[in-house]
Amino acid sequence: MEKVILVDENDKNIGLEEKVKAHLDEGKLHRAFADFIFNKKGELLIQQRSEKKMLWPLIWDNTCASHPRENESYEKAGERRLLDELGFTCKLKMADKFQYHAAYKDVGAESEVCATLIGEYDGDVKPVKEEVADWKWVNINDLKKDMEENPDKYTPWFIIALERLESLNTISN
Repeated sequence: MEKVILVDENDKNIGLEEKVKAHLDEGKLHRAFADFIFNKKGELLIQQRSEKKMLWPLIWDNTCASHPRENESYEKAGERRLLDELGFTCKLKMADKFQYHAAYKDVGAESEVCATLIGEYDGDVKPVKEEVADWKWVNINDLKKDMEENPDKYTPWFIIALERLESLNTISN
């Protein structure tokens, strides 16, 4: 049974919880990360979440999002999940960390301290069908415009993380 790390508002580990249980009702605050992988052209790799996902199925997301395991750094977790979901990995560095809460219909919610991790990659992408419905490289300006016009097509943490990265001047347009 996969578990997530429960945390307080300062990201201090306060225990473990089964992943599904941590996302039920209003959710329990836990650690998460959002990977943002750019190519040399400055395009961002985004993915459409699998239809099998409990929360936000078939919604467009940043490159990869998941949860660190016990005693695993955010960066190592992000690198591990890139391989698990998209068939490649690359070095990641932490660019930001934020806390948010978002409910999904009557199914459950995300309540997370989310680290935003950034990397660069230009090789082959080999998505795992159970994790990823679709993927593509996108121009940041085109993405931001579409997010403004169609916010329901994107996961809430993706929108928040992208806005924060832009305000921190971490990404170029």
